[in-house]
Amino acid sequence: MVSLDEITAARARIRPVAKVTPMVDVSAIAGRPLFLKCESLQPGGAFKIRGAYNMVAQLTDEERRRGVITYSSGNHGQAVAIAARALNAPAVVVMPTTAPAIKVDGAKSFGAEVVFEGTTSLHRRAKAEEIAAARGLTMVPPFDHQWIIAGQGTLGLEIMEQCPTARTVLAPVGGGGLVSGVAAAIKQSSPDVTVIGIEPSGAAGMKLALEAGEVRTLDRSHSIADGLMAVRPGDLNFAHARQFVDRIDTVEDDEIAAAVRWLFLSAKIVAAPSGAATVAAALRASASYAPPVVAIVSGGNLGPADLAKYTA
Repeated sequence: MVSLDEITAARARIRPVAKVTPMVDVSAIAGRPLFLKCESLQPGGAFKIRGAYNMVAQLTDEERRRGVITYSSGNHGQAVAIAARALNAPAVVVMPTTAPAIKVDGAKSFGAEVVFEGTTSLHRRAKAEEIAAARGLTMVPPFDHQWIIAGQGTLGLEIMEQCPTARTVLAPVGGGGLVSGVAAAIKQSSPDVTVIGIEPSGAAGMKLALEAGEVRTLDRSHSIADGLMAVRPGDLNFAHARQFVDRIDTVEDDEIAAAVRWLFLSAKIVAAPSGAATVAAALRASASYAPPVVAIVSGGNLGPADLAKYTA
């Protein structure tokens, strides 16, 4: 398990590039005690810079000289590109053929070489491993690594400093890097706070794993939240979730779409569907989370055409 000391060390390590993002009180417009942790304002538009920079910064000079590679639906790829550029390392990002143009263009703009492969994380990973072996690159996985989890855990420390009265924290779940890091940080520093992972109902891999008591691979995943569509949670992430996460809740795509719209029109926050999943859960009429609730808005990479689609 990632320790609190490792997360604290990661926080100092990522300080040159990762922002302390705002905590926004939207209780008045939500009609309930609700705070939003706006990771959409990080470099690259998502929380991923925390874990990516924490890992690339710990590689040897030789590893950075040879270069790094990752597989990503977009946000982690951009984060690795930013971290690699800051630390003078070449970067390759393997993205799905369905990756949104805004994420592809982002990774390229930060200096990464982009390779397209398949539509699932398993397709991307296989291609990245093939390229890494052929070119001597170091893999920076999107979620299943101790250093990635510790980096994402820095967000948990910030949440409790900015909202010390929080009783429930909602974190989105794709492969599990964010929820495992946030939960590890919070449960080891503020154990009475409830940490709940939020998954799309069409991609509920972590929920299935926790219910089964072991990691399993979904036959397929589908959701408008492209960043939360991992067909298999990471092994290390599953172990952390089993120990530190209180439970996993799911949301429907229509609820996520409504949350994107609400965030833009009411809270004046641009969030991608993956970043709005927690807000969808928090705003649900039947929600019974102990207040105050902090919902992590994990990313805001949403192109103008897609934003118009959700807000029209």
